[in-house]
Amino acid sequence: MTSDTPGEARLPDPELPRAVALAWGVAAHPQRGPKRELSIERIVDAAIEIADAEGLAAVSMSRVAASLGFTTMSLYRYVTSKDDLILLMQERAVDAIAPDDEVERAWREGVTAWVMALRGAYAEHPWVVDIPISGPPITPNSLAMVDWFLREVRSLPLSDGEKMSTLLLLTSYARATSAQDRDLAAAAAAAANPSEVTGEDFFAALAEFVTPERFPDLAPLFAAGGYIAAPGQDGGELDDDFAFGLERILDGLEHHIARLEAGEPPRTTEPPAALDHPRDKAVREAARARREAERALREARKREREAIKLAFEREERARERAERAERKG
Repeated sequence: MTSDTPGEARLPDPELPRAVALAWGVAAHPQRGPKRELSIERIVDAAIEIADAEGLAAVSMSRVAASLGFTTMSLYRYVTSKDDLILLMQERAVDAIAPDDEVERAWREGVTAWVMALRGAYAEHPWVVDIPISGPPITPNSLAMVDWFLREVRSLPLSDGEKMSTLLLLTSYARATSAQDRDLAAAAAAAANPSEVTGEDFFAALAEFVTPERFPDLAPLFAAGGYIAAPGQDGGELDDDFAFGLERILDGLEHHIARLEAGEPPRTTEPPAALDHPRDKAVREAARARREAERALREARKREREAIKLAFEREERARERAERAERKG
């Protein structure tokens, strides 16, 4: 902002980064270069096409230029860096259309629709979840998503900070689960056998190691088949896992809202103090000794089971000998 007051220092006008200005449509166009044949829209579209097919790592200025039939320097007249290009790719990819403001629905339905729109963008362009988060949203489409979310929670008795914290929580959940779905699908495609990815083929072999002595709470679930559920079983579908998690997040938010409406004081949101004792040498040595003792106990129990088995076998052989001797007598 500048100042026209005599004697007052003039401050420079704020300037948006080049990529952000491009996203808002307020950046100056290049004065030179093949403007008729090349455009920012074509560059971004070509980059997205490469990322959709091969992932974000395959995108480079030279690769995009080659796909368009231009030199790399031609692209730099429009997009000044790869980081700027990625920002514009993300802006184009996350372009969900918000519903009409006149649509009436409960806040849970609205928030769910918002999350599913975000998940839909991640599913269509899986590479978006690989883009590092460098700050708050500042481009038109990303701010439109924020605005849409705030509309869905407009009537809730949440503070501005709580609304933004809720948005961050749900965005992180949608992003993390989308990345997991993408990675599992890619692994299954590479293996050409989903069971090789889920571990079903190794279930029988692992059962020998997942014992009640070593994993007292996991072993019963593992033996019952609940650890690796087949598709179609309870909890076996990725979509079911996602829906379960989303519903529990919304349940927690609903509980918090009920407490606010009842006039209860907000609970503290300070993070718990970090535990310093693991850094202590004596604690580390004691933990190491505990692990060694547990390992020795497992070995002793294994020897005990083997001894019991041999004892039963000896007893069975002795009984068989006695029966044979009795028959002969």
